[in-house]
Amino acid sequence: MINSNYKSTLHACYLGYITQALIINLPPLLFVVFMEKFGLSYTMLGSLVLINFVTQLIVDALSIKFVDKIGQRTSVVMAHAFAAAGMIVLAFLPGILPSPYIGLAISCILFSIGGGLIEVLVSPIVDSLPGDAKASSMSLLHSFYSWGQVLVIILSTLALRFVSHDLWFLLPLAWSLLPLFTLFKFTKVPLMPPMEESERTSLRTLFRSKVFLLALLLMVCSGASEQSMAQWASLFAEKGLGISKTLGDLLGPCLFAVMMGIGRTWYGIKGQKINMQKTLTVCSVLCIASFIITGLSPIPAISLLGCALCGLSVSLMWPGMLSITAAGYPSGGVAMFAVLALGGDLGCSIGPQLTGIIADSSSLNWGLMAAVIFPAVMLLGLLFLKSMLNSGGIKKDV
Repeated sequence: MINSNYKSTLHACYLGYITQALIINLPPLLFVVFMEKFGLSYTMLGSLVLINFVTQLIVDALSIKFVDKIGQRTSVVMAHAFAAAGMIVLAFLPGILPSPYIGLAISCILFSIGGGLIEVLVSPIVDSLPGDAKASSMSLLHSFYSWGQVLVIILSTLALRFVSHDLWFLLPLAWSLLPLFTLFKFTKVPLMPPMEESERTSLRTLFRSKVFLLALLLMVCSGASEQSMAQWASLFAEKGLGISKTLGDLLGPCLFAVMMGIGRTWYGIKGQKINMQKTLTVCSVLCIASFIITGLSPIPAISLLGCALCGLSVSLMWPGMLSITAAGYPSGGVAMFAVLALGGDLGCSIGPQLTGIIADSSSLNWGLMAAVIFPAVMLLGLLFLKSMLNSGGIKKDV
């Protein structure tokens, strides 16, 4: 467990991941509103998701160099300032500019800069804290993304249910208070001193490792598997299954998030006794099944169960790959986490965009079916990873 002197740091990191959940999950909840008010197509909506994660990708890449120079505290405070600014701009800019889409894109870029920094910084902050059971701590940290997703979905869905869609802009305005509060927290909590450059595993060493490159590919698959379902679940429930928006949000993305939170919290409590590699292999098989069930079932209730199963199956993919890689390269530092986040965000960009493109040319059902390629590659990659670890690629106990 984490040293008690750093509990406030851990709590600030939990709030950081709830903020990340806000950044990623609030826009899809407004997709139906954006279609109604601004006439956006599936492809344009998918491009907003792409902008979100491509921006995070760029931030991931740039942070490899600048985070260590300006310091973790300054960087994490900046992250939440950008997140708050993006939410505030989202509330007003689409209604001011001649092209609402441009306003949505600009606000998306702003809060995505914050999201990219949060993704890069929060995991290594927790990993650096003194204490044991790192994999369990990482999974528990990432569970707050899931519970934040549940919180954002429930509160936002209820707000849209009882407030006119004409007042949708009040949602991002109200939610901007969360990153502002978290910003204040991070100005005060204790942080571990950064690792000396001479002690870190260099990026050149990492990129020469076949095991690390495979882990990076699996991060891409993790992000794509998760967000291909998460970003489209709300719209799929309403447009694809004919369910009301309120019920669709609660039974689609919300149930997805609940199951993801349960999986991560369970591992956070029981993780020391469980082999992560074997667990991820089972998760990949379940994820393949979930996409097939969701996309092909003619019964809405079964499709929604498939969506929930997907949430459970992807729950450990992202934190699990971070834990496996960090255990194999304990001196990787912020730069290693930034590269892994870059891979994950690349997957988060590719997956939803592929789904949107296929949906425009056929249906959202087939868009989700196309995304089955990502957990399939994840499964094959895990089998290769097991073989490489058994042959002594990196530590066998990860």
